[in-house]
Amino acid sequence: MMSVIVTDTGFGPDDWSGSFVDYADDGAEAGPGAALDVPSDADAAALARRAQAAGMVRIDFPSFSDGRGFSLAAALRRAGYKGRLRAHGHVIADQYAMARRIGFDEVEIPDELAQRQDEAQWLRRADWRAHDYQARLRGAAR
Repeated sequence: MMSVIVTDTGFGPDDWSGSFVDYADDGAEAGPGAALDVPSDADAAALARRAQAAGMVRIDFPSFSDGRGFSLAAALRRAGYKGRLRAHGHVIADQYAMARRIGFDEVEIPDELAQRQDEAQWLRRADWRAHDYQARLRGAAR
């Protein structure tokens, strides 16, 4: 099955050329040339310790209604992770702005989702900074 990478500029191919390390494999470490493949039920504190050296962390979204991946991403960024952060799986266009605000750099979706929700739908949410209610509130408080 092929997938599509969604960024603020739209749809693109996957340019990650490194390996993927399964999070369940406790003995395997993900260094700068490897991505850590993380399930949505991973422990946030353990992930924060383990992910720091990884070139990319890819967090799974088993369904669009499962928000645990957003919590993991937020915790990872708060813990200081500076690498590439990718949401993987069942993220829908309506969730793109939230994914970017939380700290994801990109979203990987299956081809069939990209066919149902075309690039234009995702691009409508690409200006994720403009529609941030917290930024609007900060601006109104001045």
